[in-house]
Amino acid sequence: MTAVETVDLTRDFASLRAVDALTLTVPEGSVFGLLGPDGAGKTTLIRMLATVLRATDGDASVFGESVSRAPSRVTPRIGYMSQKFCMYPDLSVAENLEFFGTLRGVGRRDRTSRSSRLLTSMGLAEFADRQAQFLSGGMKQKLMLAATLMHEPDLLLLDEPTTGVDPVSRREFWGILSDLHVGGKTVIVATPYMDEAARCTDVAFLDAGRIRQRGTPAEIIGRVPGALLEVGGPHRAALAALSGNPRVLSAHVHGDVARVLWDRGSSAEAVAEVQAALAGLDADVRPVAMDMEAAFTFLAEVPTR
Repeated sequence: MTAVETVDLTRDFASLRAVDALTLTVPEGSVFGLLGPDGAGKTTLIRMLATVLRATDGDASVFGESVSRAPSRVTPRIGYMSQKFCMYPDLSVAENLEFFGTLRGVGRRDRTSRSSRLLTSMGLAEFADRQAQFLSGGMKQKLMLAATLMHEPDLLLLDEPTTGVDPVSRREFWGILSDLHVGGKTVIVATPYMDEAARCTDVAFLDAGRIRQRGTPAEIIGRVPGALLEVGGPHRAALAALSGNPRVLSAHVHGDVARVLWDRGSSAEAVAEVQAALAGLDADVRPVAMDMEAAFTFLAEVPTR
């Protein structure tokens, strides 16, 4: 079944077109990742699906209900988590959940049981009496997710929920999302992190309000030709030496190494040819597995498919 469908969905801000005639389907039960640079339209798309923004043209439906014509039937089934921390800082963790549960029409008995269950599952039970303003960044995001889940929505709309959060907290947060996915929730999540994108069931890369690439992580990676190599040692000099080489499909600095996508299927042949091209530089060349970051670095430059 389809959880979300958009047809020519468009949103303009004065002369800026943030989302451009976007047509998209999101299967029910998926974890759908929205990727793309700042200004690509990810936040605008999520806010339209959340009924926070009205479309300039086109429409979207959530579980068959139009977000423009029937928002009151859409909102009970969605949980929207924005980029900005929006809990009340002077209320405790438990008080915030009580407030937002009440706001979403959850009965007293259900508020108590759900709050307890969510705090336990997210590792927040021991902090139930702590004011929200004194939580760490990771705990604040977990609290926001717990509040989003108080009315048990079928669809979660998460706008870069782990930006600025430490790596351990990011892994914990995605562990929670994995459990929700197993439990049947549909999740649409905007993320700038390629390791998070690899954990999605489907991903779409947006640029200028349009989808440039769409598929499963495996399908995205499978579209990239050639062999991916890492060059250690004088990596910047290596990039300069390889500049203009017709076999270089993509090349960039990646931490303290250079990553080179070489137009050759065999990793062994690619390593030998790059070593020959870098003779005299004392560079360490080794093959590495293709990942989402390398794939999107390359695919962002090729025509939409």
